[in-house]
Amino acid sequence: MVSERHVLNRRALLRTAVAGGIAGAAALGLPAAASAGPALLRSGRPVLTHGVQAGDVRPGSGLVWTRADRPSRMVVEVADDPGFRRARRIPGPVLTPDTDLAGKLRVPAGTGRVHYRVRAEPLDGGPASEPLTGSFRAPPGPGEPVRIQWSGDVAGQGWGIDRGHGGMRIFSAMADRRPDLFLHCGDTVYADGPLTESVTLPDGRIWRNELTPEKAKVAESLAEFRGQYAYNLLDEHLRRYAASVAQIVQWDDHEVTNNWYPGEVLTGGPAEGYTERRVDVLAARGFRAFHEWQPLDPRAAVDGRVYRRLPFGPHVEVFVIDMRSYRGPNTANTGPDERILGERQARWLVDALASSRATWKIVQSDMPLGVLVPDGDTAWEAVANGRPGPPSGRESEIAGVLAAQHRRQVRDVVWVTADVHYTAAHHYSPDRAAFDDFDPFWEFVSGPLHAGAFGPNELDPTFGPRAEFVRGPDRPGASPLEGFQHFGELDVAGDGSTLTVHLRDQTGASLWSRTLTAS
Repeated sequence: MVSERHVLNRRALLRTAVAGGIAGAAALGLPAAASAGPALLRSGRPVLTHGVQAGDVRPGSGLVWTRADRPSRMVVEVADDPGFRRARRIPGPVLTPDTDLAGKLRVPAGTGRVHYRVRAEPLDGGPASEPLTGSFRAPPGPGEPVRIQWSGDVAGQGWGIDRGHGGMRIFSAMADRRPDLFLHCGDTVYADGPLTESVTLPDGRIWRNELTPEKAKVAESLAEFRGQYAYNLLDEHLRRYAASVAQIVQWDDHEVTNNWYPGEVLTGGPAEGYTERRVDVLAARGFRAFHEWQPLDPRAAVDGRVYRRLPFGPHVEVFVIDMRSYRGPNTANTGPDERILGERQARWLVDALASSRATWKIVQSDMPLGVLVPDGDTAWEAVANGRPGPPSGRESEIAGVLAAQHRRQVRDVVWVTADVHYTAAHHYSPDRAAFDDFDPFWEFVSGPLHAGAFGPNELDPTFGPRAEFVRGPDRPGASPLEGFQHFGELDVAGDGSTLTVHLRDQTGASLWSRTLTAS
């Protein structure tokens, strides 16, 4: 747990920032914490507390996000050059405590790189905040190449922000490669992962976590869930990255609690630390915070939640799925009625892929298909169930999706995911499978971004996966200092003829690559 001394020191710092003006805290590189609340930071001009983000870019527009320290109006200027000549000013929503003083505004996007500048204007007509700037790429036109990055898992297994060790440096390595789009495959926060003040590494080094009150316990209240996202954005590398690339974000389990499913009531070990043990209550609060703090447009989602499709130029379309909200309980995963997508989402995915005109169809998945992911000793968390032979349990639902794609001749589908905290390239083939009514395809795994790293899991034979490459540590929970943080990259040629995959480490170095040719 967080020490009393550290909490008192942090509160003293916040009091000092209020007394001397927020510029003092900004000079220290410390954005105002969400836990400070709208009543605390009132002196002087408004302040944008946690940077800016963009997401869910569509032809002609993109979504811009920010958060202020008090009720105010979000205003965005948009231009096609970083000097903001001929900028267009667009008034946005009023930022209120109802949304944790966070807000989003869809802004126009023409071609090339879109530059935006965000301010918070007081409701009483006083001076506006200092501006924050960001940029994102509009969907490319014919002949323009595309670079897409993906990964997941941020601040898990006790590894928070340690400024003495450089913070979440992987995000700067990713930004340096100038991506056009980032697919965040879930576990955007670890709401169930309290941080301690320090951790001793096996080699004797000390990891010292920056702490906030919300990260001292498991998240249960809405304020505690909001504080998970506020915490991650204290990191300068993450704020830099978020301001430089549009994101497509999905959620998995740790936005609420480990391995959760609808209707679950926490008991035994998973209930430790919780006073509210009804997962549906926790999930509602976690989902609200997720939507408040992420640049995700619920209007783009099929039912206002998470799963959606986003085209990005003539050769790429991203299909975001949700393996969390519509699943059945985690069981032995062998029964005929087991589900992980749900009937409606599975049907949507098949129809959406079949109707896509993009050359490359990227399925952004929050969990891998053929990796064995246990939930305790008797249940399974993901799709695979470890049983030889034809598909059973949740595998049957995925088999139906793959078979429908085969019948409808949907080609050039690539799956990307994170979740298991290592990086791997999996090739699935009916020639090696117990079930053969599908076309060969690739699934690429890459993570974590900033969390404990783990060794590779076993593969289930049902869909014939073969690990062409795998990299993980030789012990579970390895720290970010041990070099096993990963992200992936997809480079699509301007004519769409090829897609080159790189699996990269936390410095940006390529560990493995493969070029795929469109059919």
